[in-house]
Amino acid sequence: MRRRVNPLWAVALLALAGLLGLWVDTRSQVAQLRLELARKLADAETYNRDTHQVASAARDAVHQLEYKVGMLDSRLAETQNQRLALEALYLELSRSRDERVLSEVEQILLIGSEQLQLAGNVKAALIALESADYRLQRADSPQFTAVRRALSRDMEQLKSAPYVDVVGIGLRLDTLAHQVESLPLAMYARPADPNPAKPGAQDPAFVRMLREVWQDLAGLVRVQRSGADDVPLLTPSQTYFLRENLRLRLLFARVSLLAHDQAGFRSEARASADWLARYYDIREKGVGSALAMLKQLAQAEVAVEVPDIAASLEAVRSQRLVRERGLR
Repeated sequence: MRRRVNPLWAVALLALAGLLGLWVDTRSQVAQLRLELARKLADAETYNRDTHQVASAARDAVHQLEYKVGMLDSRLAETQNQRLALEALYLELSRSRDERVLSEVEQILLIGSEQLQLAGNVKAALIALESADYRLQRADSPQFTAVRRALSRDMEQLKSAPYVDVVGIGLRLDTLAHQVESLPLAMYARPADPNPAKPGAQDPAFVRMLREVWQDLAGLVRVQRSGADDVPLLTPSQTYFLRENLRLRLLFARVSLLAHDQAGFRSEARASADWLARYYDIREKGVGSALAMLKQLAQAEVAVEVPDIAASLEAVRSQRLVRERGLR
């Protein structure tokens, strides 16, 4: 008789088989998950290692950058200090250059002013003003505009002033003063012999010799009419003082010329001309030329009002004072 299978056991077996299959499947999935997790962990470890290396490299790079930034900051501070030092040096050099230019211009103007005041030399003063203006032009500084404007005004005044050739007249007076010693006096003048003895070309030699001896003996004592009225006779000492006094008169005329003393200049020139006409041999070419020159100089106008260059000097000194006080 067949035994009847209990359905509970069949259900239990089926449930056990299902659980076994589920366990096997779960175990397989767990193994796969473990493998996947191990792989993920290996990848994460590799990623972490790479990340650590990258972070270490980044950290090193940051340190290098910080060092370089520090070096750049130090270089920047050093560069700024050098720039400030260079600016201060440039300002000092510029200030020294401008001071030197102003000093040179003042010296040039002082020389021109002396020539203008002492000698009345307008041309020399004009050259001094032009030289000073050229020196300021080369400096090329806008601070010198006022000074150059004053120089321009003084140059225009000098160009419009009447011209007196003080240097030329003074040179001619000096030339006459040096010629005084060599000009012949009237008392040494001798009239020309109206009937000079003419030796005969056909006379014998002894006759010509006797004639020459006679002429020499006759010339030892000679009485003749000079043809001039009241020719003054002077002793050697009087001759010396005459020449020296005439030279002094010419020098006094030069002093009057420099002082623009018209009356004194003409008085000395005319007195010198009178002395030449009275005491010197006016038939000599040198005396005649000197006398004509003195008469011409006596007519010259020397008392001309000459402008000064005080405005230019004042402008230069004011500019120097402003720079010394630090005003711009």
